[in-house]
Amino acid sequence: MTGRSTEPTSPSRRTFLRMGALAVLAVPLASACSPGFDESPDPLGPLLRAAEADAAGAKALGAEGEAVATARAAHAAALKTEVDRLNRPKPEQSGPAENPPSSVDGLKERLAQARKQAEGLVPSLPRYRAGMVASIAAGCAALQQSSEKLGRGDDAGPVEVPAGVRLGGEAAEAVQQALAAEHAAIWVYGLVSAYLPAAFGGAVSRGTAEHVKRRDVCERMLSAAGQTPTGPEAAYVPPRPVTEANSAMELVATAESDASAAWLGVLDRTDDAALRTTALNALIGSARRGTAWRAEFGAKPVAIAMPGQSV
Repeated sequence: MTGRSTEPTSPSRRTFLRMGALAVLAVPLASACSPGFDESPDPLGPLLRAAEADAAGAKALGAEGEAVATARAAHAAALKTEVDRLNRPKPEQSGPAENPPSSVDGLKERLAQARKQAEGLVPSLPRYRAGMVASIAAGCAALQQSSEKLGRGDDAGPVEVPAGVRLGGEAAEAVQQALAAEHAAIWVYGLVSAYLPAAFGGAVSRGTAEHVKRRDVCERMLSAAGQTPTGPEAAYVPPRPVTEANSAMELVATAESDASAAWLGVLDRTDDAALRTTALNALIGSARRGTAWRAEFGAKPVAIAMPGQSV
């Protein structure tokens, strides 16, 4: 399992690969009679302002807000780069001023709002933007999962076969890669059960069941599109030997990270709103489960700022 690749790749035999896809940079071409830019407000503007305010407020809270400050600053940086790239005209008043949160309870509310706002934008944005905003939504969900004080947040929505979805060539390949990641995750959960205390049995069972459901969803989508679903390997080679509970937990977290990258790859390569929703729910689900496992073995940071992205 390595970092998210910079271009689509097929999974190598018997080896984990972090599944991903090159985010397509879609720069609209200006028509001859246009002013050369989109004059409407940038829909990412409110997300950017919220992330900047959250980062500032969390930083002011000191150690209690450190993790949120770091993650939301990363969100703000990614959003600002994209907003600046399109270089839309900046209105004198771009919206109501953002008040930075002044308490952990304030952060809790702001994270929930930011996650909901980002999730709502994913179905309609251009591809690259959809993937980036989905990753930010997953990052907010991971932050929620990381601390009881931040509210834990809602579980991800269901991963279901999208109604009426038609997989094109690149979308079908992305779903194949997601399927390969699901096969690998199922194998990982089976492996680690021998190394984890009995108290983790419920988490292992729930994780296995979710990845089995996702596998089935991928296979049904691909079969409906006339594609032959990718089968599982007989075994996989973990990046590090699994010898005890901590290394087992780390492997599960890595498998969830790989699944996040694979589903982000689906978002990067489809314009279908229903398929994007399915991929978004899978991305958020893996981000939250991965965060819970990272907390168990003491990973730093516990929550990944932008799940599925290269690190």
